Parts: sequence; structure tokens; C-alpha cells
Amino acid sequence: MERIWLNSYPSGVPADIDVNEYRSLVDVLEEATGKFTHNTAFISMGKKITYKELDEKSLAFAAWLQSQGLKPGMRVGLMMPNILQYPIALFGILRAGGTVVNFNPMYTTHEVEHQIKDSGCEIMVVVENFAYTLQKALPNTPSVKKVVVASIGGLLGFKGTIVNFVLRHIKKMIPAWNIPGHERFNDVLKAGATLKFTPVAIGHDDHAFLQYTGGTTGVPKGAILTHRNMVANLMQAYAWVRSYTEDGKDLVVTALPLYHIFALTANCLTFMRLGAANLLIVNPRDIPGFVKELGQYKFTAFTGVNTLFNALLNNEDFKKIDFSRLKLVLGGGMAVQKSIAEKWEAVTGGPLVQAYGLSETSPAVTINPFDLKEFTGSIGLPISSTYVKIVDDDGNTQPIGEVGEILVQGPQVMKGYWNRQDETDKVFDSENYLRTGDMGYMDEQGFIFLVDRKKDIIIVSGFNVYPNEVEDVVSRHPGILEVAAVGVDNGAMGELVKLFVVRKDPALTEQEIIKFCREELTNYKVPKQIEFVDELPKNNVGKILRRKLRDIQPA
Repeated sequence: MERIWLNSYPSGVPADIDVNEYRSLVDVLEEATGKFTHNTAFISMGKKITYKELDEKSLAFAAWLQSQGLKPGMRVGLMMPNILQYPIALFGILRAGGTVVNFNPMYTTHEVEHQIKDSGCEIMVVVENFAYTLQKALPNTPSVKKVVVASIGGLLGFKGTIVNFVLRHIKKMIPAWNIPGHERFNDVLKAGATLKFTPVAIGHDDHAFLQYTGGTTGVPKGAILTHRNMVANLMQAYAWVRSYTEDGKDLVVTALPLYHIFALTANCLTFMRLGAANLLIVNPRDIPGFVKELGQYKFTAFTGVNTLFNALLNNEDFKKIDFSRLKLVLGGGMAVQKSIAEKWEAVTGGPLVQAYGLSETSPAVTINPFDLKEFTGSIGLPISSTYVKIVDDDGNTQPIGEVGEILVQGPQVMKGYWNRQDETDKVFDSENYLRTGDMGYMDEQGFIFLVDRKKDIIIVSGFNVYPNEVEDVVSRHPGILEVAAVGVDNGAMGELVKLFVVRKDPALTEQEIIKFCREELTNYKVPKQIEFVDELPKNNVGKILRRKLRDIQPA
């Protein structure tokens, strides 16, 4: 295949990367901790830890895991927001040869149960704010043998004591929980520091993450991301941003959750190789608090989604921040709107660059040059060592400018779905290209433009919502006969979930359905609009035609 996009590459970006430069993510970590020993690695709520402390604490966590019987390949779940304990546990698991399974801490018991059962997690690490949810899931998840509980203020010193007191007793954000036999995170680190760690041989084919996603449809599945996949994507991103960074002198704002593949690779891993500091934002939804924290730092890089950029731009104090050192701003997870990109540049003085990826690709597939003169709406150029083709329904490559499905091949593409060979077979073509389920076209310079989604994923604030999953939950309500979920345009917020419902109980109300959903689904998956109908449009075999439902939506 002719890679026409290479002619549009910025100066210094190679056509290919050498994934053999590192055997694993552990090699990347140990290089960074050795090279940037006394530099700040992570900052949370004013507390800083150096690369040396990251090395020592993650090694202690790894030693403790080994003392609990962790063997290479064993799955360990992480269920916490952006706090210092996350990277410590993350690298501890990887150093011990384990596989990290990321959990959204806002998941309901139903969702936590599914992911534990599917992945077979044997150890769970959870922040106490969500320990009650895990507690309710444990009776039905016998694979879990040990639970480690962290507190948001646990590594913040005296300030952390105050933070925990406020969360527990004033804001009452920590529901009462009781998990017999659990270990406290700080106690684990203390114990691990006294234990001997046995180095583990980790290579390209070993599993680094099970990153749960619905793929292009269906219930969440675990995308197997190997150390090779993750190292490759880290190096691909590094090659793109390298000329805009300076070893050991950058500070990247990490507002997106690290359990999301975007922030995990782009912020945590890529900027670690650069020896940068990561400013962890615990609660980016608190925009005034977020902006106040931003004002305390001279940050150089920022990643986010369209909804976050929009919220910041609508805060007057954000416009007063010093952006003089800001060099890199990357938007992904959902489409960046042109109006938002233009406002961002007007306020900060620099461009907002759009990229594209999937959980199945670790995640980056394309990115725009950082020196583009204007926002074009393109998702960018295929990154180093990446091949992209646009095909029609029969798999034939489309001419330049013609719309088709976007297919991807490269070292960052997942091994497959965990224990789902049937689903794996569906998403790879005969040439081992991954079917993304997204529709788009390529122009003469190799830039790719998204035009639609082939399937029915709903994008809510950068997170994928899968209609099948929502419908499965809602259909359990005894007052519902049939249901279909579709995405409705929600402006700068992306989309919201709308339900079309055929009632079994004529007295059923919208409020009852929403209340039912809130008990079973994470907030961003909960429908915000409900319309009652007499019947749902279907094809000749009885499949509900969601596209027809979307077509009747108001503009």
C-alpha cells in the first residue's frame, strides 16, 4: 500500500518506529525512573511524588502482590479516579507481571460484576468512595481473593487527613462499606517495602491491559493490549510530540481519567518517557475548582475532550490563566467541534489539535500536525507504522475522497478480545486489518475525515455508550414491552441517550424508567430523553431499525 500521508508528515516524524527498542512498559518505566530520578512524576491536590518515589512505591506494591501469590498474567482490577495511588498500583502490577484491568469507579454493581466475571480478576484495588459498590458485587464474583482499599487523601500527608475527614463526614461522599479481609493501600506499601521483589521476565506478547469496550456494538468486551501494543503506541505518540517537548521540563494536565485509554497512553505513558510531571485532576467536573488548580501551575501540555474544553471556555477565570508555556493541546475521545477549537485558540493563543483512536488500538490511529494553520475537522494523518484503508461493504478499497469504513493495521492494534474469538474474528479482515466501525474518507494529502459511525455507538462526553447494553437493562423493567436506544445531538456535550419505549403498563412514566436506569447504569449511560411509541420500526426479520428512529429526531 502506498502511504500517501507520509508526504504530509511534520519534519522529524519517522515513517516507522522500532517497537523492539523496549521489551515492555516496565523497561520504559525503569528507564524514566533512572534518568529522571529526582524530577516530579505526579502531582495530586498539591502533593508531588518524584520518579524515585514512583519507582520505590510501585516496587513495594509489586513485591506485596507477589507475596499474595500473583503470577504472570493474573488480572488485577483498578477502580479509582486520578489519584497518586493509581500510577503506583498500575506500575506495581505491570512489574509483577500482572495484567491491569481498568474499571470506571462510577460503574454500578451490575457493571462491576460483569467485568470481574468476564476478566477473572483475582485482586481488586478500589478507592473507598466506591468500596460499597464493589462490596455488593463480591458475593457474585468468587474469583476475587483479595481487595485493597485506598482513600483519596491517603498519600497526601496531613492535608490528606483533612481531605478524608471532609469526604467522609461533611460531604458524606463515602457510603458505609464492609469488606472482610481487605487491606489498606498504605499498609500494603509498608509491608511491600520489607519484602523481596523477584524480577519477572516480561516480553512483547505478555498482556499489559484488558481494556473494556463494546467494540463497535454489544456488551463490553476486554480488548487484549499487549506490552508490544502499548510500547508501540507510546513510541508513535512520542515521535509525534517529541519536537515540541523538552526532557524533564514538561507538565501535562491529566484531567481525563487514567482508566480511560486516551489519558493512560497519551498522558501517563508517553509523558513518562519524556520525564514530564503529570498534574492529576481528581474531579474535572468541578470546573471552578479545576480552574483554580490550573492557575497554580505553568503547564505545557493538555489533553481533553470537546465537552471539557467547552466547559473551561465558559468559565471566566479560565481566560485569566497564564498560557505562555502551553505548547501541546490534544483533543480526542469524541469529535472536536470547529467552534470550540477556534474559541480555544483565541483564549489560549495556541491550536487545539484533533486525534483519533480506539481502545482496540491502544488508542492512537491518527493525529493532526501541531503546526496546522487552521482547524479543518480532519482527524489527522495515520501515525508512524500505521496503515489505514477505506473500504466499501464488499471490502474494496475506496478511491480518494470516497466514503467507506476505516480499517487499521499496525503494531498498536490489539491482540483480540479476551475469551471472545467469535467477536475477534468479526473485527479483523482477511489482511488482518481492524474494522473500526467508523465511516470516513481520505483526501489527497492523506488526511482522514470522519463522516458517520457505521454502527450505533452513542458518544456521551467522550465515553462510548452501547445501545444494546442500555436496552438490555431497560428491557428488564416489567412495565416495558420493547425499547430502542439512540443517540441525540446534545451540542457541545456530544450526544445524549434517548429511549423509544413501547409500554406494557400504560401507566408507566418517564420518571420511573429513569429511576430504574440510575440503579443499573453509570450516569452517562442513563437516558435523558424518553419517547413513548406504539411500535418500533423493524426490518423483515424483526431487527429494530435505529437509523429510522434517529431520522425522526428534531434538528
